[in-house]
Amino acid sequence: MANKLYNPFLDFQFDNKTCFLSGKALSSDDEKIQVFPLWMMRSFDLEDKPFKMLDESIVTYKQLQLPCSAEVANKLAEVEEKVELAVQKGYTALKELGQLTLFQWVGKILYGVVFNEIQVGIRQAFISGEQLNFSQALVQKFKNLHFMLQSLIVPMEFENKNPFTIAVFPVDSSPETFMYRDEINTLIFSIRMKDFAIIATLQDNGVHEIYHDEVLAKVKDKVLHPIQFEEICAKYFYSAYLFNRLPEYTYMEVPEKVYVEPMPLNDWTLKPIFDQWTAKTYGQVLENFWKPWGYTLFEIIKDPENPMTFITDQNGDFVSEVNLPK
Repeated sequence: MANKLYNPFLDFQFDNKTCFLSGKALSSDDEKIQVFPLWMMRSFDLEDKPFKMLDESIVTYKQLQLPCSAEVANKLAEVEEKVELAVQKGYTALKELGQLTLFQWVGKILYGVVFNEIQVGIRQAFISGEQLNFSQALVQKFKNLHFMLQSLIVPMEFENKNPFTIAVFPVDSSPETFMYRDEINTLIFSIRMKDFAIIATLQDNGVHEIYHDEVLAKVKDKVLHPIQFEEICAKYFYSAYLFNRLPEYTYMEVPEKVYVEPMPLNDWTLKPIFDQWTAKTYGQVLENFWKPWGYTLFEIIKDPENPMTFITDQNGDFVSEVNLPK
């Protein structure tokens, strides 16, 4: 039986003549799709806005593209249509989209960024005459993301639990708001626009949701002020950094589909799944997320045992009205 799943990481096949997802040869360099969907770029005037790569070089949003066959492009267009329609309707409609649809949408954007970063790395290695140096741990994460994204074109069943969690929050943002963040080393993604925001943890088998269950319970069914969402986002991005496992998955390919099963995260070392949380480091992350409001690290961790928060008051109750200094 031929392998159903394509693995570009075997020989680092990241040219523009091969479909990024299926591995099929393309007949023309023009067979490309945008990493960030056209409807999104047009809605928020992103096409010519700068996007910073890991090597500090700057490209525009519209320059981020993926070589893609017509078959894969059509499958992605179906997902884009569902998401675009839900976004137009707002938070409630987006929340009702299935986790798999949201994963495929988010995963394509994040993997698209990864693909472009790898192409930059290959070009730089060629120019310098040096060998491309790539962490095996990252290769494993990216390979797993790519395999799971192939659920777009290969029937796939995630057994026991999803490897990913896509959390959708209602946020009282202005209609023109667009805020995108990713951290490709930890495979975490966030986006805030219109009246909602998304945090996606793409390879954690759902443990971030458990780790942050207390704050998630506080905000459940609450419309968040943007500063409250950014606080939750900072918590997730910091815990993604503390997450000290390299998740592994088994892929069983049978004639009709591929079964994906997460391996247990607990290992023989008995180490906690997350490294120790420290207030100062968290404060530094939060300072970055709160840049629009100008809060400094000194203010945030004035009381190191109780860093500044806009989510709960002194009694531990949810803050329904955030009053920020003018």
